[in-house]
Amino acid sequence: MSAEGAPGPSGPYDLHLETRENRLILNIRCVDGAALSPVTVPMAPFRRTVRDYFTICESYYQAIRSASPSQIEALDMGRRALHDEAADELTGVLAPRVEIDRVTARRLFTLICMPHIRGQGR
Repeated sequence: MSAEGAPGPSGPYDLHLETRENRLILNIRCVDGAALSPVTVPMAPFRRTVRDYFTICESYYQAIRSASPSQIEALDMGRRALHDEAADELTGVLAPRVEIDRVTARRLFTLICMPHIRGQGR
């Protein structure tokens, strides 16, 4: 997990997220409390993906109330595909500094979306 690409200590880790000036800052600590260098991720590349994700989620939640099962399934597949795409993009952005599996990348993308939910007044 070093900036030079050398392997760092193996997990598990404690992760604290912070947003500042349109950047996501990952403050990573080993469970023994040793801090690793913070990892900063620009949020600009994710703006469109987050917006598209919220749009498809809104359509999905509306469809649950009135659409046919096949329409709901199609929207859900689209929602999952977009979530996977965002997780893959996040994995690529983090790759020089952090190795992350897909499940964790999906969860991290979900957390990245949280400030945007508040920003939309939901």
